[in-house]
Amino acid sequence: MNSENHGIGKISILLALSDDYENLKEKYENKGYMILKGNAGSMDVKKIYAAIETAAFREDMIRENYHDEHALYHAIQEALMGYCRGQVVLGDVLRTAGLIYVLVRGNLIEGDKANGDWISLVLFGQIGSPRKGFEHEAIGLGVQPI
Repeated sequence: MNSENHGIGKISILLALSDDYENLKEKYENKGYMILKGNAGSMDVKKIYAAIETAAFREDMIRENYHDEHALYHAIQEALMGYCRGQVVLGDVLRTAGLIYVLVRGNLIEGDKANGDWISLVLFGQIGSPRKGFEHEAIGLGVQPI
């Protein structure tokens, strides 16, 4: 592996945090990655899952089969654990969440096709009390094999 080649998680984080999203997106799409960026906001975890899953289906990043859906479900779950600092309960996140998500599908390591398809999800945004001005930034990452 070339030391300049990034893993899919790092690619997702770079895309989520970059001020140069469009150029980075083009760079990684040219290397075979599928990339999706969107927004979600809710105190209800089910709505965050639904927003990401709906967009992934709509953009043909996942297909209706066990492997794709299972990988996405666990990537969302893993990213939410980081974003909510381990305090995820099914239903409410117990605080407001206004976030962007970046979903990436492709090789685990840039340029290395040996490990098959993987999916990576980054959640980044504001989380906090339901009172304006009591939010702070948070980030979560989920990486799963398909």
